[in-house]
Amino acid sequence: MSEFTEGCTGKECSLLPPSAVFDSLVTTESGLTSSEAADRLERFGANEIREVKGKPIILKFLENFYHLFAIMLWVGGILSFVGGMPQLGWAIFAVIFINAIFSFWQEFKAEKATEALKRLIPRNVKVIRDGQTKQISAVDLVPGDLMVLEEGDAISADARLIEEFELRTNNATLTGESEPVRKSATPHEKQGLTEIEMPNLVFAGTSVAYGGGKAVVYATGMQTQFGKIAELTQNVETELSPLQKEMSKVVQLVAILATALGVAFFLLGYYVVGLGLMEGFVFAVGIIVANVPEGLLPTVSLSLAMGVQRMAGRNALIKKLSSVETLGSTTVICTDKTGTLTKNEMTVKDLWVDGQHIEVAGGGYEPQGGFSHAGEPLTERQRDALELLMRSAALCNNARLIEPDSSEGSWTILGDPTEAALLVAAKKAGFDYESELERNRRIFELPFDSVRKRMTTIHMHKFARIGYVKGAPKEVIDLCTKVAIPDGIVPMDESFREKAVAQNDAFARDGLRVLAMAYRPIQDDEDEYSPLVTEKDLVFVGLMAMMDPPRDEVREAVHQCHTAGIRIIMITGDYGLTAESIARRIGIVQGDARIITGNELNRIELPELEAALAGGEVLFARVSPEHKMQIAKALKEMGNVVAMTGDGVNDAPALKVADIGVAMGIAGTDVAKEAADMILTDDNFASIVHAIEEGRAVFDNIRRFVGYIFTSNIPEIVPFLLMVMFRIPLALTVMQILAIDLGTDMIPALALGTEAPEPGIMQRPPRPRKERLLNKGILIRSYLFLGVIQAAVCMLAFFFLYWVNGWRPGMDMFAFGEIAVAGSTVYILATTMTHGAVMTTQIGNGFAQRTNVQSVFKVGFFSNRFLLWGILIEIIMFAALVYVPGLAGVFHHGPINLWPDWAFLFMLAPTLLVADEIRKFFVRRRLAKTAEVMETDGAQAAMANVAHAVSAAAEPAAIEEGTT
Repeated sequence: MSEFTEGCTGKECSLLPPSAVFDSLVTTESGLTSSEAADRLERFGANEIREVKGKPIILKFLENFYHLFAIMLWVGGILSFVGGMPQLGWAIFAVIFINAIFSFWQEFKAEKATEALKRLIPRNVKVIRDGQTKQISAVDLVPGDLMVLEEGDAISADARLIEEFELRTNNATLTGESEPVRKSATPHEKQGLTEIEMPNLVFAGTSVAYGGGKAVVYATGMQTQFGKIAELTQNVETELSPLQKEMSKVVQLVAILATALGVAFFLLGYYVVGLGLMEGFVFAVGIIVANVPEGLLPTVSLSLAMGVQRMAGRNALIKKLSSVETLGSTTVICTDKTGTLTKNEMTVKDLWVDGQHIEVAGGGYEPQGGFSHAGEPLTERQRDALELLMRSAALCNNARLIEPDSSEGSWTILGDPTEAALLVAAKKAGFDYESELERNRRIFELPFDSVRKRMTTIHMHKFARIGYVKGAPKEVIDLCTKVAIPDGIVPMDESFREKAVAQNDAFARDGLRVLAMAYRPIQDDEDEYSPLVTEKDLVFVGLMAMMDPPRDEVREAVHQCHTAGIRIIMITGDYGLTAESIARRIGIVQGDARIITGNELNRIELPELEAALAGGEVLFARVSPEHKMQIAKALKEMGNVVAMTGDGVNDAPALKVADIGVAMGIAGTDVAKEAADMILTDDNFASIVHAIEEGRAVFDNIRRFVGYIFTSNIPEIVPFLLMVMFRIPLALTVMQILAIDLGTDMIPALALGTEAPEPGIMQRPPRPRKERLLNKGILIRSYLFLGVIQAAVCMLAFFFLYWVNGWRPGMDMFAFGEIAVAGSTVYILATTMTHGAVMTTQIGNGFAQRTNVQSVFKVGFFSNRFLLWGILIEIIMFAALVYVPGLAGVFHHGPINLWPDWAFLFMLAPTLLVADEIRKFFVRRRLAKTAEVMETDGAQAAMANVAHAVSAAAEPAAIEEGTT
C-alpha cells in the first residue's frame, strides 16, 4: 500500500464512486492493515478534540489580588501599618484574601464545552482492518479506516458511505433537526449543498437511527465538522457581563472619590488646621477607609449567589454569578421553536379530504377526540373518505403508539413525532392500523429525504401491490393525476389542483404543518421500486394538517416580554412559513414579518443584517451555527443585550457569543449545557421570563444594598470633618468604621439581596446599557439625603452621652472625655454610642431601602425574614463588640447602659425609614400626576418619562429629571 498523505475532502469524496474513494484514501474493501493504521495514527494524531491551552489556574486566582479594588485595599492596609494602626492593616489584608478566595471559587468551574464535546464522541467503534471486523477505541480511528455502521451506533468520524442498507442518521447534534436523514452510497452531484447536507456523508457526533452500512473515514479529530464547531467554541472570547462592567465603573468611581477625599483632607488638616504630619496621615487613612465600602464586592457576590438559588427554584440553573444580572438586562431573546416554545408533541388538527375541511378534536398522544365538519358530525360519505385517508397515513408510517400500562399512565410514542401524530388521528377515527398492517404486509420502502420531500411504502394486499405516499403537499400534488373520492377515482383537473394548493396555504398560514397523502396501485409488470418509477401517476387522497402545540405558559410569557420591552426573535431550522405561523400563534409576531433564510444570510453583509433587524419584525429559518453567531453579533453591535437559546452541538458557539446562552436541560446536549450560562431544567420558554424577572430584581437589590452601605459612609466621614474643623473629639474611630463596614452592616446588606421583585418590575423597559449602577440618584439619596440625616442623629448620640454625664457647651470635650465612667471613659462610651447610633439607624435604613417607590408597608413590613434575622444578628454583634472584653478593647468600646443609652439608640432607629417614606409619598404623587397627564393627553413622552423614572430606581434626582 503506497504512503498516504492526504485524501479527498468531504465534498470531493461525495462526488466520487466508492472505488475512487478507496483509491483517494489509499485503502481497500479489506480496510487498512494494522501497521498502516498505526503509521497514520502517528501522522494524523488521535481522533479527539484538542483543547486550546487556557490560562493557568494560579494566574486566575492571582487576578483577584490586583484588580483596582484590591489595589485600593492593599494601599489602605499598607498605609495603616505606616500610620501605626497594625490592627486595621491586618483586618484590611484579611478582607482582600477572603474576597479573593470567594471570587475565585465562584469562577473555578470554568467553561467546559470542549470537554463535553469529547464525551459525546463514543469510546469504541467497529472497523474492518486486515480484512476482519474489529472493535477499536474511537481515538484510534484514522483517515482511510473502513467503519461498520449498525442501527444505534454513534458515529466517531466524518466518513463517505460506500455501502448502505436503508441507512438513516440522526444529525440533530449538527443541524438541530430531529427527523432522521436518509443516506445514500451513490455519488452526489447536486450543486449548492453544504458538506453537512451531502446525502452520502456521515459525521462525527451523529448516530445511526435506522439501517446500516460501511463508510470510509476521511476526517478525524479537529478536522471533522464536530471538531470545527469545537474550535469555534474555544476561539470565542468571553466578554465581561454588564454587571461586571458596572462593578468596574463603581470601583473606579469609589477609588477616585476615596483617594481624592483622603488627599484633600490631609492637605486641609496639615496646612489649614495645623495637624501634625502623623495626625494628618491617620486622618487621611480614616477618610479613605470610610469611603471604601470594603464589604461591597463580597456582598454583591453573595447576593448573586442567592439570586442563583431563587432562579433554581424556578427551573433556571445559573452557571456563573455574573450571568444573573446579565439576564435581567436582556433586551432581545433569540429562541428556538421546538421543545422551547412548543410541547414537542405533534397533533393533527385539520384534514382536507373529498374537497371538504374536517376538524379534529383532542391533543397529545392519547387517542381521545372526534371529527366534525363545520361543527356538525361527519356524514357517512365523509367517514368513508376519512377511512381511506387514515389507511394511507397509518400504512406509510414507521412510528408506533405505546399504550400505558395502567389507567394513571400516559400514551407514549416510538419514532418520529410527526408520524406518531398521524397514528393518533387514525386511532381517533377507529382505524385499527395493527390489523391493517397484517393484511397489508410491507414489502419495500422508499424513505423520506429532503430532496424528494416524501416517503413511499409498498404493501402486498392479497395478490396486489399498493404504494402509499406521504410528503410535502406541493411535491406530492405535482405527481398526482387522479383523486380518490368515496364514489371512486376521478381525474385531477386544474381546478381541483388549485383548490388543494390553496387549502395547503391556508393551513400553513394557520401555523400548521401539512402532509399530503396519496397512493398508487403497482402494475404486475413493474419489478423496480424507485422514486422515478414508483412515485408517478399518484391518486390524491387528502391533506393532514398538524401542529406542535405551544406550551400553555408561552403566550403569557411572550406577552410579559413585550410588556417588559424585550424583543423575541425566532431562529429555527424549520421552514420559514412554519416558523412564522407558530410565531403568530403565540404572539411573537403580530404585524408584517420578514423571513430571512440561511442562504440569504450567506449573501448579506453586516450593515444589511442590522438594517433588517432594526426594520421591524423578523424571523430566521434554515440557519447554521455560523448564522446564529452572525445574528448574535449583529444584535450586540446594535447595542442589545442578547440571550440565545439552544440545545444542540451546533448551538454552542452562538451560546458563547451571546451575552447569556440558555441551554435546554432535558433535550440539550452536554456541549450546549457547558457552553451556556443558564440551563432550563424544564426546557420551557416561560422559565426564561421568570429568570429575567429575578435578574432584574437582583440588579435592584444590588442598588438597594449599595444605597444601604453608602448611606452609612456619611456618618463615618462627618466625625473626621468635625474633628478637623471644630476640634471636636473623633466621634467614630477607624476600627469602629471597619466594624461597621465588615461587621454590623454585612448581614442586613446581604438580606437586601434576597428581596423579592418589587411589584411592576416587568412593566418597565430593560435597563439601558448606559444607565449606571451607581447613578446620581443613588448618590444624592445616600450622601445628601439619608446620609446627612443619619450623620446628624449619630452625632446627636455622641453628644447625648457627654450630656448625660455632665458635659455642657463651653467645656473642653477632650479633657472631659478622659473622665472615668463605669470602668471606661466618657470619650470611649461616646464613640460606642456613635457606633450604636449608626447600627440602629441602619435598621431603619434597611427597611427604607426595600422599596424604591412603593411604601414598605404595602409590600409587607415583615415579609423579608432574612432582613429580620440580619437585624437581630447586627444587634448581637454590636453587643459582643461592646461587652466582650477582648473585642471591646480592640474596637475602643465601653459598656453603655440599658437606660438611658440603649433606649436612646432605639429611639433613633425609625429616623431614616420615616424620612424615606415621606420622600416616596411625594415620588408617588409626582408619578401619579405624570400618569394622569399621559392618560388625558396621550402623551408618549410622558409614558417614556414614567418608565425612565421607575427604572432609575425612583431616586430624588432621577424622578426630577424623568418627570419635568
